[in-house]
Amino acid sequence: MKPHPLIPLMIAGLASAAFGGTAPTMRDAVTHDQLSLAYRKAAQEDPMRKLKPAKGPDPSVVNQPEDLVASSDIMSFGGRATLVPKRAILHVPKNLEDRIKFVPGSKIMSWADFFALNRGWITTVEVSRVQAEGNKALADEISERVQKSSNLVVATYQGGPISVLPLKVPQETANAK
Repeated sequence: MKPHPLIPLMIAGLASAAFGGTAPTMRDAVTHDQLSLAYRKAAQEDPMRKLKPAKGPDPSVVNQPEDLVASSDIMSFGGRATLVPKRAILHVPKNLEDRIKFVPGSKIMSWADFFALNRGWITTVEVSRVQAEGNKALADEISERVQKSSNLVVATYQGGPISVLPLKVPQETANAK
């Protein structure tokens, strides 16, 4: 038996009526003239033209970035090396101290690649942003686990290494001591 060719059209019409929808309206595509007119209007109303120049010293001269190597710790092993921010390494056991330096001839890798190859001797501890800023201490059980670990321990935030600043002590407590 051969299906009737109008059946799909009737089903579509019934479905449209059942769901209260109307047929979508068709319209023409935007022309080149319309696009160029809109571009000219946007260019005339450019907010950057109204922006006044900043006063004071040039921030790009005053706030020069530090040396990347000077602000990083380097881990090397097996002819490969990676950079992590200073204070990201929370614990270095005595038997792994020789891996916290650059070995000449090592290939520099991203943290993710280096960590994937060296999971056997590196452990990560996920910290929150508040903990990394030094506003909240690490949990006691995590601190104990870090100090007792036989692996090198690196602080991470969302999977990437992050510096952990020392815990900020409130002024009142510091003065009382």
